[in-house]
Amino acid sequence: MKISSLLLLVVGVLAGGAASYGWFAHQGANASATSQPAERKVLYYRNPMGQPDTSPVPKKDSMGMDYIPVYADEVNAAPKERKVLYYRNPMGQPDTSPVPKKDSMGMDYIPVYADDAPAEKGLVKIDAVRRQNLGVTSVPVKWAQLSRQVKAVGMFAVDERRQFTITSKLDGWVDKLYVNATGEQVKRGQPLFELYSPELIAAQQEYRIALQNQANPQLSSNLGSAALSRLRYWDIPESSIKQLAAGSAAKRTLPYVSPVNGVVLTKNITQGMKFTAGEVLYQVADLSQLWLLAEVFEQDLAAVQPGQPVTVRVNAYPSQRFTGKVAFIYPTLNSDTRTVQVRIELANPDGKLKPGMYAEAQLQSTATGAAQLVVPESALIDSGHRQVVLIDKGEGQYVPRQVKVLARGEIAQGERQIAVSGVQEGEKVVTQANFLIDSESNLQAAFSSMGGQ
Repeated sequence: MKISSLLLLVVGVLAGGAASYGWFAHQGANASATSQPAERKVLYYRNPMGQPDTSPVPKKDSMGMDYIPVYADEVNAAPKERKVLYYRNPMGQPDTSPVPKKDSMGMDYIPVYADDAPAEKGLVKIDAVRRQNLGVTSVPVKWAQLSRQVKAVGMFAVDERRQFTITSKLDGWVDKLYVNATGEQVKRGQPLFELYSPELIAAQQEYRIALQNQANPQLSSNLGSAALSRLRYWDIPESSIKQLAAGSAAKRTLPYVSPVNGVVLTKNITQGMKFTAGEVLYQVADLSQLWLLAEVFEQDLAAVQPGQPVTVRVNAYPSQRFTGKVAFIYPTLNSDTRTVQVRIELANPDGKLKPGMYAEAQLQSTATGAAQLVVPESALIDSGHRQVVLIDKGEGQYVPRQVKVLARGEIAQGERQIAVSGVQEGEKVVTQANFLIDSESNLQAAFSSMGGQ
């Protein structure tokens, strides 16, 4: 009995010791596991230079630099509270608010944070979504040689030096009319009408009598000279005067001939009418050469010079081009249209061009000299006091740069190129939405000057 009890006691002690050992061993294992640092989970690897490039596995960039791991605990970390400086208009309008508000369309004003404050004066940061909504576009600055083509519109007119007014120098009647329609072609020396005038008949008779009077040669000569002068003053053809001198009888009527070649523009004469000296009977113009009176805008005037070749197009002949040259630049400017009239002379041998036709003129002008740094005209913000372009620095960052316009080129593909100083080759300038970005830059500058940052 005593031996049995002793054996039970020993077995119990041994069992308890084993159990205690197991418990302590378990606790030791847990403590060992807890003391080792937990392994961090890598989500991906990012470009070491901040470029928008990631990799699921370790890699190197083109310069041999290791991509930087991005851990899960970094992404899931609680965001740091950002300080709001002010709230700006969501549509880029020049309006800010110190507190949250909505615009007239119910859109929330966008907060501007302290950590968004630009390091460079005037720098504007715009996120990708707003850049897309605004339609921001940029083009690089490049070297180019500017050429200029000035375009103008105008109307054809008669060459004033080739226009004539036909009148009579004595009273008379139209005995017979030869040219009886406006638009008829007439040639120099061609009879226009038969003139009847009692004064003309009397002068012819005096001339004949003077030539036939041999009793007093001196008197005859004086009378003959006076009569001959009157006939020539009245523009009587020399052929008729020679017939009188040869002994022909005085004619009742004499032909009145055209003094020039041309086209009858106006006719104020009819069969049998009586007219007085000085009355306008015909207006005749030589249309083999015309004037094009073109209107050139004030800003293009520097590119226009006398003798400059011109290409002209009219709607009547859309596939045909006519050539001429600048003959004269008028000395005054039209204050209403801000244009200066330029006279262009064109040959018109076949008569296709008509006075009164509208025409489009293109004045050829090519700039000379070395290539210059040029940007599209749409990139320029001209306030009248300053001329600015917006430099695209990438990653949605834009900074204003004051420039000086050196020259303006021609309009090509709907855009005029301008030469400027203050930029470098390869720099990108904003050509669309630049006014909105510039307004925001000015707002930030004004806010900074007030101590808002």
